[in-house]
Parts: sequence; C-alpha cells; structure tokens
Amino acid sequence: MSPDPEAATVRRRATIADVARVAGVSPSTASVVFSGKAPVAEATRKRVLAVAAELGYTGPDPRAASLRRGRSGIVAVALEEHLRTAFLDPIKTATMDGLTDGLAALGAGVLLLRDDPDAGADAPTLATAPIDAAVLIGCSGRMRETLTAVRARGLPVVVIEGDAGDDVPRMELDNGEAATQIAHHVRGLGHRDVAVVTLPFDSDHVRGDASPERIATISTPVTAARLKGTLTVFPDARVVSAGGSLIDEGLLAGRLLFADPGERPTAVIAQSDLLAAGVIRAAEEAGLRVPQDVSVAGFDGIAVDGLGAHVLTTAVQPAVEKGRAAGDAIARLLAGDPAASIRFTCTFREGTTTGPAPGSATSASENAAPGT
Repeated sequence: MSPDPEAATVRRRATIADVARVAGVSPSTASVVFSGKAPVAEATRKRVLAVAAELGYTGPDPRAASLRRGRSGIVAVALEEHLRTAFLDPIKTATMDGLTDGLAALGAGVLLLRDDPDAGADAPTLATAPIDAAVLIGCSGRMRETLTAVRARGLPVVVIEGDAGDDVPRMELDNGEAATQIAHHVRGLGHRDVAVVTLPFDSDHVRGDASPERIATISTPVTAARLKGTLTVFPDARVVSAGGSLIDEGLLAGRLLFADPGERPTAVIAQSDLLAAGVIRAAEEAGLRVPQDVSVAGFDGIAVDGLGAHVLTTAVQPAVEKGRAAGDAIARLLAGDPAASIRFTCTFREGTTTGPAPGSATSASENAAPGT
C-alpha cells in the first residue's frame, strides 16, 4: 500500500528538546533563550533561534505553561449590561483601556462576560469560566450573588465602582462629593427648580419619573451615590431615571422634563455627559436656549459630539487611571501580595451650559442694557 502523500507531509510540532538537540545545547539553555530569564552568549542565542526557525518552533506552548502554573492565563471582566451597550459609553472604553494596561505585565487574556442569570447552560459565567481572577464593573445586588460563587473558588476579585465587602479591593470615584459640588454650582447661579436625570436604578433599566419609594430601592452604587449628593443640595428635585448612559436616553428624559411649559425646570443635572447631551438636544427641540432658558450639567468629562460651541459643565473623572489601578490590583493579588482600595477624585469643570437662573438677580444684571 503506497503512503498517503498528504499524511507524509504532516509533521509533529517541534519541541524545545528538538531545538536543543540540533543546536547542540542543553534543553535548559534552549529554554532560557526563549524565556529571557538568564543571560546567554550571543552566539549561542543566534544558533538556537536559527535552528528553531528551521524546525518551525515558535516558542513554548502557552497552554503547557498555564498547566504548570495551575492557571488559565485569563482574567474575566464582568459587566451587567449588554456588551454592545457598554462599549457605546466612552467611560467604559477608557476604563477598559486602563484595565488592559494594568494587566499587561501578566500577559493575561481578558474574557468579557455579561453577568446574565438567563444565559444558557453552556454560556461561560463568573462561576464556571476557566479564569484566574475577576474584575467586576459595578456590583449591584444581582452581581453580588454571583460574587459568592466566585469567591468560593478562591479567585482574586477587584471591583470598579461598587462594594463587594471590606475584603474586596475596589476602585471608585468620589461620586457623592462630585455630584454635590455640581449641585452647589447650580444653586449658586440662583436655580431652585431643578431636575435630575439619573443612570439606571437597577438591572431593569426602568425609565421615567421616580417616586421616593422607587429611589429608596436603587441598587446601582454609582446612581445612588450621585443622586444622594445632588439631593443633599436639592432635596425636592424632580428625579427622572434613564435606561442607560446614552444620548438618546437623555433626549427621552429631556422631552419628558420640557413637555409642560408650566412645569419646566430651570436647570437639569444629568448623571453622565451623554445624558446631558441628550437633554440639551431636547431643550433645543422645545425652543429653549442653553444656558439662558435652562442650564444643563453632566458628569464624566468626556468629549461629546454634537454639542456645537457648547462646553459642558461637568465633573471630570480619571477613568483610565481607575481601570489601570484595577489591573494593577489583580496583578498584585495573583502574585500573592495585598491590594488596597483606591478612591479617585473628580475635578469640577465649569463650561458654557450653565448660567444664571432666568429671572434671578444675576440674570437680570447680565441682561441689562449698558449704562442702565
């Protein structure tokens, strides 16, 4: 029986032992050439690499290294919203950029997961995926339930913008203080009829006016902290919840706020810059001028398209640094070292979208004719 020509061309994958034998060095020397963990004579290094290229050997199999370490080389990043929605938010993107920077030293892969209780039985979850550690972006009630299973596996966990307990490092903002600072700015301009457009209260993403009873049920940490900070200054503010941090969601909320001319607020404080941009579009639809007729403030400090000459009044957050700190914390935990929680500070930025309340003393003096 003649040999199968295709089978004859199939060669087994060359190993480090093959490279060492042909190059005339020990397997340990050949291994060091690829790992770079110890100095090797330049002539030896060149000979080993030349033989490796000839044999088609590209380096150690990362799967074998993972097995030796007892690790998968994967860090899970879990979000509560759909991934297609999450990455429409520039803050999420910037946070992920920082996170991957922080994880770079590990050489780890990143597995994006949506913490979805309705996922199919075969879908990877934080409780079942072959991972070495997990980063939770947000940690509401639903995700805390999953966290119990992750911690039962003995895996390192870090939370971005959430609280998973005192022994879980968290990277968070001074959300409440920053929101209070924005509110004081708005109050200082004479505004008293103020509305708040919030991020989602929970995983249901219900839109619309929120009663005190519904506000009391908020389970999303960022939403709760920012709203508490605002209500400290404006306890009677009208609160409208949005379905997500999107311009379209801000537009819907703004249309609701400006629908009745007799009930319109003179200022709107939005919990994200994207929501604020949508509110500004709704104001323009209603024939209102920003900031002469209505002031609008945001939160995040991102670049938003479609604002024209407006510069948004907002709180600028260090999103990249926040993500990088989370990656650094994971690297420390996997090395067996402790990792601390870090609280980042936002920076208030006054823009052109907030001004004196209509009819206030400040507004009247600014609008008075010269010499009067």
